[in-house]
Amino acid sequence: MTTRFEVPGLAEPVEILVDRWGVPHLYANSRADLFLAQGFNAARDRLFQLDLWRRRGLGLLAEVLGERYVEHDRAARLFLYRGDMAEEWAAYGPGTEEMARSFVAGINAYVTLCRDTSGAGAGMLPPEFALLGYGPALWEAADVARIRSHGLFYNLHEEVRRALTLRDFGPAAEELRKVREPHGPLKVPEGLDLDVIPDDVLRVYELATTAPWSPNAPRQGLDGSNNWALAPSRTATGRPLLANDPHRPVTVPSLRYLAHLSAPDLEVIGAGEPALPGVSIGHNRHLAFGFTIFPVDQEDLYVYRTHPEDPHSYAYGDGWEPMTRVTEAIPVRGREPVAAELWFTRHGPVIRERPERQAAFAVRAAWLGAGMAPYLGSAGYMDARTPDAFTEAMRGWGAPGENQVYAAPDGTIGWRPAARVPVRRGWDGTLPVPGDGRYEWDGLLAPEELPQVRDPAEGWLATANQFNLPPDHPHEEHPVTFDWYAPTRYERCAEVLAEAREWTAADCVRLQTDYVSLPARRVLPLLADSHSEEPGVRAGLELLRGWDGTLSAGSGAAALFEVWFRRHLRPALLRRALRPLVGSGRVEEALARILPAEGSAADPRVELRLLAAPDPDGELEALLLESLGEAVDAVAGLLGDDPSDWAWGTLHRAELRHPVAALLRAAGTGGGTGAGGEAGDRAEAGAGGTGVPGWCGLGPLPRGGSGDTVGAAAYLQDFRQNGGASFRMVIDVGDWDASLVMNSPGQSGDPRSAHYADLFPAWAADEAFPLVCSRSRVREETAATIWLTPP
Repeated sequence: MTTRFEVPGLAEPVEILVDRWGVPHLYANSRADLFLAQGFNAARDRLFQLDLWRRRGLGLLAEVLGERYVEHDRAARLFLYRGDMAEEWAAYGPGTEEMARSFVAGINAYVTLCRDTSGAGAGMLPPEFALLGYGPALWEAADVARIRSHGLFYNLHEEVRRALTLRDFGPAAEELRKVREPHGPLKVPEGLDLDVIPDDVLRVYELATTAPWSPNAPRQGLDGSNNWALAPSRTATGRPLLANDPHRPVTVPSLRYLAHLSAPDLEVIGAGEPALPGVSIGHNRHLAFGFTIFPVDQEDLYVYRTHPEDPHSYAYGDGWEPMTRVTEAIPVRGREPVAAELWFTRHGPVIRERPERQAAFAVRAAWLGAGMAPYLGSAGYMDARTPDAFTEAMRGWGAPGENQVYAAPDGTIGWRPAARVPVRRGWDGTLPVPGDGRYEWDGLLAPEELPQVRDPAEGWLATANQFNLPPDHPHEEHPVTFDWYAPTRYERCAEVLAEAREWTAADCVRLQTDYVSLPARRVLPLLADSHSEEPGVRAGLELLRGWDGTLSAGSGAAALFEVWFRRHLRPALLRRALRPLVGSGRVEEALARILPAEGSAADPRVELRLLAAPDPDGELEALLLESLGEAVDAVAGLLGDDPSDWAWGTLHRAELRHPVAALLRAAGTGGGTGAGGEAGDRAEAGAGGTGVPGWCGLGPLPRGGSGDTVGAAAYLQDFRQNGGASFRMVIDVGDWDASLVMNSPGQSGDPRSAHYADLFPAWAADEAFPLVCSRSRVREETAATIWLTPP
């Protein structure tokens, strides 16, 4: 099948070969035409997603979705890049502005075509627009760079949760809430009054950085990833292998989009976010590259003492400094525009004011500076041809912080963290600080002051967001962060990769979907000598004793362990530890504060530490058995009384929901166009009830794993998977056509496309498909041809 489009702005024709998995392979005669075609094609597959991305980021949701989004729009506008655009474009290196302009011209060409509903664009507009009653907007190139609130952000939530826990329950309770690495005593910054910080201090920040239609998505900054590289000595072919599986919200459409971009001076294939030009994870036939989050502390909450007679002046140095006011009009569908006052201090946007306490709060974020648009820094390394060129390009990388791994056909493998790390002298960023001038950043850490590794003697390297700074890193002088992820996924990767011999790309896929639970392996021996006369406890012991700790979808023991460890054992251990700290009357209040949020990245270290602690009173076994009995009863209530019928995948499932589902349900129930809130999130995916189309939900399909496993599958209170690797890639470095990939639920975001959900079953079954890139292999797999020509 061949389709042709006339596209304004093209100098010469561009050929797009779409393979049978929906991956577009774009062939152009210049970079300008290539990136224009990339924008046009991204809009062809993801127009509604692109439009929603832009509107949310720029604060333009209320314009089409109504008044209830005014607060979201105001919050988003606080976190736009507001600096000089010439400085912004220059920060990414030569050619980035031109690339963005071409890309946006392509999007606009497709938008313009779709608006011609009685001509060439008839029937092309995705159905979401008609259902919600508005049309797609045109873009400006600056939109790509100015929008910052879609990125992954680090430390601010931990600063505040730490401060509130210290305020209400003291430092010993904080030790039960969160592991800090390297560990050291917490010091409340001089001049900081913890009592002045309100519980809702981050409400506006969360409105800006969390999609309003996805209230139960993993909070940004709590998503992990895995990557590794194997040297030729570890592989079956004598070529390196590079694997990457970023963990983000599991959604429909998917977060990432695969594309192959080919021009005379550039060839790159892999994935990026559909609203951004280029490719950020993939290869360019000279190098393979991938990343995981390197959780740099790039944020601080500043607490100000405001003037008693002027709440928009704050104490700074020896005097008072006025805040800056920006007034903007927020367009609202069906109503007059709303005037929004935005206030800024020298440190950043003001997110909360407490005039009755003479206090205000602002966020300083490195990612609001020039050159920090999330992932746009990949423009600097897409066509790096040597390992040295790649690592040099990392010097200019902005946000988010990443563990970049790379591999070359000559056998080179390497790791380099890429991040702009604020220098804090005399303080460490673990808690909010006064905004009076005593706690300023002293520039950024020089890139060479971060460690890097090339060609390790072990023949492999891996990262999984764990604490991976070397022992000689000067933490006191140059803290990077104290809030790292649990090492569980890395430890399992290391265990497997250390034994790797004759590995293939398929072996890497198996590790990417590995469901061995290290917490289960460490907890199960504690039950080895336990006995009980209670029938339920006895049945639970029998089930767990015969289990190897793998959270496979078909395992009944996996279902019992997850319910037990997270829902019963964890709170029982924490209650026991909290009682002497806060008193019996406040245990439940304190427990609610320190329990990890459902659906967040898992961290079992506190519970494992409590289980390993001395037990002079011999209470631990009774606690283990009592909580296990409770868990058996709970699973029986969910899956029936017969443990032989239990299966983890019956509870733990992938059930993807389109953001429009909640919007339509709210409209259908008379609530007006809006997010739908909790009720919208509970909406059944599928047609019926309130007229929500069937394509708004996919699944359910059974899933293995958890937030603790390499095959990450974080889940919500109802066991629905909300985070993990919807995108996976393994690159056979040198034999590029032998690479493997997966992108769930499909390449297209248009519900009418055959590629909207075609990959969903294969993804849920932990499969992969070939990422072909040679012209001959692409032609073998081509299912459709698209020609873009100048008018």
